[in-house]
Amino acid sequence: MGSYEEAVSREVKDWLYQMRKKSRLWKRTSKQAQDKFNGLIPEKAHHLITDAIKHMVKATLWGSEYTTKRPSQIVVTLQEQDEKLTETLIKYRNTASVEGAGTGAVGFIGGLADFPLLLSIKMKFLFEAAMIYGFDTSEYEERLFLLHIFQLAFSSDDKRRETMDIIEDWENRKVELVDMDWQVFQQEYRDHIDLIKMLQMIPGIGAVVGAYANFHLLEQLGAVAKNAYRLRRIQQNN
Repeated sequence: MGSYEEAVSREVKDWLYQMRKKSRLWKRTSKQAQDKFNGLIPEKAHHLITDAIKHMVKATLWGSEYTTKRPSQIVVTLQEQDEKLTETLIKYRNTASVEGAGTGAVGFIGGLADFPLLLSIKMKFLFEAAMIYGFDTSEYEERLFLLHIFQLAFSSDDKRRETMDIIEDWENRKVELVDMDWQVFQQEYRDHIDLIKMLQMIPGIGAVVGAYANFHLLEQLGAVAKNAYRLRRIQQNN
């Protein structure tokens, strides 16, 4: 293993440790409040929301397979892949920021439009990230891995640790997986972004909040994707 790979291995170990740490108190308190609020929502409404997000995500996955641009050249070394991922993240992060500012500027209606648009940007980024690190997104298991990266990036402490266990032992765990738990998937994602997205709908500050929120959410997803694929590359080489 070269010096770069050794440095990456140390960074990934630190990332694994950080991902299993408890969130800050205010995040845990916010999650508890959201859980109580969600408990007041009728079960039928939960099912409707779950089905809507499930179909939205699956449609985005299907579309991203055909609309995501393949890398113009194959990058072989881990260092080249990391550099290409950083370049790609900057592109998608800036796109998400502009989109958030645009939809945030028009208030409530724009805030509603932002949800599917941002979801599409995130999924397209994940498809491109997989390709950069040499994984075939035409395979069903690789699409499941994308969804687990997404869930890892936008989940509460308990679900994050559970998802981290699956990703860390992916080659063994993937054979057990048939589909996502879509109700958990959508609930964790909604809880993670609800507050910031509500602020985005407020006239006057929506554009600034939208730009900042989308920039931050793509940055967060990018860090998780990068380290998840680095982990798999390290495991392949061991």
